[in-house]
Formats: sequence, structure tokens, C-alpha cells
Amino acid sequence: MTKDIISLLNKDLEGEHAAIIQYLTHAYSIGEGEMACEIEAIAREEMRHLDWLAETIVGLGGAPSLTRGEMRTGGQSVADWMKNDVLQEQDAIAMYEEHIKAIGDPKIKRLLERILSDEKSHQGDFDHFSNKAQKQGLEDLTGSREDKVAKTLNWGIEHEYTVILQYLFHSYMTPNEEVKKEMEDQAINEMQHLGWLSEEMVDKKGTPRIEHIKVDKSTKTADMLRADIKIEQEVAAEYDRVAKETEESDLKELLLRIRDHEVYHADVFSDLLKKEEKHKDSSSPLQQP
Repeated sequence: MTKDIISLLNKDLEGEHAAIIQYLTHAYSIGEGEMACEIEAIAREEMRHLDWLAETIVGLGGAPSLTRGEMRTGGQSVADWMKNDVLQEQDAIAMYEEHIKAIGDPKIKRLLERILSDEKSHQGDFDHFSNKAQKQGLEDLTGSREDKVAKTLNWGIEHEYTVILQYLFHSYMTPNEEVKKEMEDQAINEMQHLGWLSEEMVDKKGTPRIEHIKVDKSTKTADMLRADIKIEQEVAAEYDRVAKETEESDLKELLLRIRDHEVYHADVFSDLLKKEEKHKDSSSPLQQP
């Protein structure tokens, strides 16, 4: 029975994951403005749902899925995108209603009912945005740029998306509360980087490609930290290299700022790894008198 509940909650989580990326893609592609800010706010609410679901899954003895559910990315206009977002919410509402009926645990049922309330509100928001976009003639601000600059930005977006998932997964799975907090904090910082790079891409008439590569799924805290240190050190070096090669001053400044953050992350994780290894050594039977 517990396995069945975990399976249902992971389907919900995958749906939240898809909604987050779909909505962020739409917000970044619209550019600056009130509607883009409101869509990002909805995406943040979906992130909160994902966090609640993941914590519940871990509490039941499971592991949160990193699979992204199906997204609706078609449409010829911003109004079309908003209609797709309405459909995304309708799917979520139907699934949550089904899962609420299927799950008997009152605490989990209450959580899903809480999330369902948000999804119904989001559906109304996107319906309003569709009408507003049509009246105001909002346009897709992305372009077809595919030169070295666009490739650099999409490489950065790919990295940031990957480590967001990696740090969140590690934060859910580690029993170490200090590591958990730092993983959550750094995931938030990486989300900022994803936004900065995506917005820069749109400003430069390119199209953000929010995809990720392989995510480390270590479940031992020391192994998590080693993997996180490795990826941060590698990417900091790469940000440094491409920043030195670019001739665009605004892009150079952005890449160097993100590089400095990644160096900081690696140092934080290194300190945590030393603590973890020290604690492990002190608790080893071989160290007992």
C-alpha cells in the first residue's frame, strides 16, 4: 500500500516538475513585465508543491522521482501558451482529484487537497492571462540565434538545471540537517543563475533550452558532497574559461559573477565533507578505545 502511495505521489511530483519548467519557459520568453512576474510567482508555488511532495515521499521511505512529466510547449502566440498552461492545470486538477480519492491516509489527503486548491486558482490565472495576452498583443521575444554566445548560454542553463535537481535530490535524501539546509540554499542560488542566463539569452535574441544532463543520485551524504564538489569545480573552471574568451562585456560580467558563486558552493561543500568525514571517523568502531 505504501509503495502505491509513493507511486501516486511521484506522478504528482513529475507533473509539478513539468509545470515549473513550462511556466518558467513562458515567463522568460515574454520578457520583463507584469505578466511574466505573475507567471514566475505561479512557478514558485509549483516549486513549493514539489518540495512538499518530495518530503512526503521520503517520509514514506521512497525516493523522489527526477523524471519530468509531459509539457505543452506548442503554440504560435503568447495567448496560445497561456491556453496550454490552462490545459496543464486542468490535467493536474484531474490527477489530484483522482489521487485524493485513491489515498486513504488523512494527512496526505489533506496535503493533496491543499495543492489542488492552488491548481484551481492557477487555472483561473492562466485563463485570464490568455485573454490579456490576446488583447495586448504580447509577443514571443525569443529568437533564432545559435552562435557561440547562444551555445555558451544554453550550456550554462543546462548546468544550472542539472544541479538544481541534483542538490534538491540530495537535500531530500541526506539525514544531515546542516547539509540539507545548504543544499536547499545552493539550489535556490542555482535557480537564480538559471533565470539570469535564460533572460540574457532572450535579450540576445536566442531561445533558452531548459534541459539537463545526468543527475547524481547518491544517497550517502559523503558521496553526495564529493559529486557536488566535483561538478562545481569543473563548471567554475569552464565559466572562467568562456568568460575570458567572450568579447561582450555584459555577458563576461554575468559569467564571472556566476563563476564566483560556483567557487563558493564548492568551498561550502568541501567544509561540509570534512565535517562529515570527521564525524564518520569518530563514530567508527575502530576509533573506540
